[in-house]
Amino acid sequence: MLLLGIDIGSSSVKVALVEASAGTCVASAMYPPTELEIHAPQPGWAEQNPDTWWHCLKEALHLLSQSGADLRQIGAVGISYQMHGLVCTDKNGHPLRPSIIWCDSRAVPYGARAFEALGESWSLSHLLNSPGNFTAAKLAWVRENEPHVFEQIHHCMLPGDYIAFRLCGEIHTTVSGLSEGIFWDFAENRLSSELLSYFQIPADFIPSLVPTFGEQGRVSAAAAAELGLPAGIPLSYRAGDQPNNAFSLNVLKPGEIAATAGTSGVVYGVSETVAYDPQSRVNTFAHVNHGAETRLGVLLCINGTGILNSWLKRYLGQHLSYHEMNHLAGAVAPGSEGLHILPFGNGAERVLANQNPGCHISGLDFNRHGAGHLFRAAQEGIVFSFHYGMEIMSHMGIRPQVIRAGKANMFLSPIFARSLASLTGAPIELYNTDGAQGAARAAGVGAGLYSHFEQAFAGLSCIEHIEPEQELGDILREVYPRWQAALAQTL
Repeated sequence: MLLLGIDIGSSSVKVALVEASAGTCVASAMYPPTELEIHAPQPGWAEQNPDTWWHCLKEALHLLSQSGADLRQIGAVGISYQMHGLVCTDKNGHPLRPSIIWCDSRAVPYGARAFEALGESWSLSHLLNSPGNFTAAKLAWVRENEPHVFEQIHHCMLPGDYIAFRLCGEIHTTVSGLSEGIFWDFAENRLSSELLSYFQIPADFIPSLVPTFGEQGRVSAAAAAELGLPAGIPLSYRAGDQPNNAFSLNVLKPGEIAATAGTSGVVYGVSETVAYDPQSRVNTFAHVNHGAETRLGVLLCINGTGILNSWLKRYLGQHLSYHEMNHLAGAVAPGSEGLHILPFGNGAERVLANQNPGCHISGLDFNRHGAGHLFRAAQEGIVFSFHYGMEIMSHMGIRPQVIRAGKANMFLSPIFARSLASLTGAPIELYNTDGAQGAARAAGVGAGLYSHFEQAFAGLSCIEHIEPEQELGDILREVYPRWQAALAQTL
């Protein structure tokens, strides 16, 4: 039997097939081959058409089929999706407007006002976060600014809920999903009526709950015909991309840490106690295995990581591969000879209390610095931003003993991985997995094919181990305060 994992990202849609008994990935595909467009009709806005995700899923599955994969052998489906997005649909399930996605900043003042009106103490003890720039605040923006849309809303969904609806024809969500949208009251273990009342959001906009692991619907005949899948197979898992990435790396226990560095960068730690940052610079959500036992994910997000690297490639290294960019960066000494880059150019940054300083380059010397310096300073700036947020996480009891990541995106760069390990002092383990594979393995758990979580990771293996380097760490720890000073000048 094959397990299908679907990862709905803001850059692309990825799919993977995992052979259930061996736990190994047998095929994968992504679409489009270049990054999906993010529309920005106004500064700070970020939107995508939900039906574009569906089209990309169809094309990715077609690529799988063309590669020789037998989609008829699929026995269960799992979904991972970009977190914090808002999809508003009418009574027929049609999107009423483009999705307001995770890096959109327009709802920041709405969340800030709610934080003050509901009370900071109440918000943190019940929601574990400020309403911030999350899904609920985005829906409040729609209510106030697009009343003609708001009055037609039948349901509001997260991106994964929408794809699940297109697959199965049923509209549901999960506790983990509601927590990421800041709809869930952890103190009362229910949908937050207080938040809905403040934002004037009808409770029936919110879909009914299904478990994160377990049958959530079955692929409809119409979706099966369109996608080339067997009709009737169960959808047995859904989760936001960062909890799912942690699952894909077998990060389920307190003290374990997962990291990603794609378009955005994330450090995600699991806690067994209720912990939150008073300023909501890092955020706490229900982890995928939260339930009878407290399992919360503490999430640090840096919006502008891989997108900074790809921006430099697009405008400075058009004819270079990422490997060649890394080679040029490797010829530059650690510290980039005084050149600093702040990688904050992709919307409001939660780690900076929802400020949006933009990307900054400081210390640039036309007579001394070249492309290699910019490439290295960008990677070091991303590492410094990770460290900046991890210092906040340490005050919440999240201290990494090891960082696990998939060998992809920025973790393909030896400079980035070595610098992160050396500055934080935590070894890095790189694995042969990604979000789509994680969703596939999780689908096996939800479908009852594995009796416990460990069985789902039979095919997972560490392919590279990176130890901290004392000399490199000493240099970066000397440079880091200067990077911090450059950041302070922008805030």
